[in-house]
Amino acid sequence: MKFARLGAKGHETPVLMTDDGVYDLQGITPDIDGRFFAGGGPAAVRSALEAGELPLLEGAESLRVGAPIARPSAVICIGMNYAAHAAESGSEPPTSPVIFFKTPNTVVGPNDRVAIPRGSTKTDWEVELGVVIGRNATYLGSPSDSAAHIAGFVAANDVSEREFQLEISGGQWSKGKSAPGFSPTGPWLVTPDEVSHENLRLQSFVNGDPRQDSTTADLVFGVDHLVWYLSQFMELEAGDLILTGTPAGVALSGRFPYLTSGDVVEIEIAGLGRARQEFFDA
Repeated sequence: MKFARLGAKGHETPVLMTDDGVYDLQGITPDIDGRFFAGGGPAAVRSALEAGELPLLEGAESLRVGAPIARPSAVICIGMNYAAHAAESGSEPPTSPVIFFKTPNTVVGPNDRVAIPRGSTKTDWEVELGVVIGRNATYLGSPSDSAAHIAGFVAANDVSEREFQLEISGGQWSKGKSAPGFSPTGPWLVTPDEVSHENLRLQSFVNGDPRQDSTTADLVFGVDHLVWYLSQFMELEAGDLILTGTPAGVALSGRFPYLTSGDVVEIEIAGLGRARQEFFDA
């Protein structure tokens, strides 16, 4: 199933996207969030769809596309999780996952405009596979236990300001990761039964020119390992978003210019949709 949230920011309607139309889920849930997933929401939606009980959302095609999950309690990110990206960053692949956080209010719609922070000269793009947690996870016994705790997958752009992140960071990366709008997410959340996350193609483009092109088969630490590993250090809550890392091809490599006002970034992950963000000066 493909879940989405359509409408003005802060007033999105939860919907189910199908080949037959866009169905309004407000009769089942007020939003697509942790409570929806932990409370058996997807099963209720499937039953209602099969019973013909879901109403179509009129005019859906004209509505803004919001992030496919409501504000998570945490956005947990994995750094340097593709060997080629670690190399272009001047590092060896990590021997254990590198973890940092973004503030939850960075999560915005996939096509929302993104502000380049004041004083920024090194705003960068990063296409990433996002994993949404479906039920709480603490001290999972093994990576094989992870799948039962995953609600679905999303495409995301882990926008980064590299000077803030690396040069004036004070030792942590979050300063360069948490500007308003720095986590455009979506357009859809796709449930695990429709996604083979082990080999998804990820691409990014700036002003139509290709930048990143890789697959999740090149992840240093795969999805199941990451969910298990993170659960050893924190309680993952339903609705949380894990960004699994970005492949090579970002401006940090020195091969491409950083973003300036008017630039358009597009990201795409096979089966998870395409997103487009125009950048402007804050």
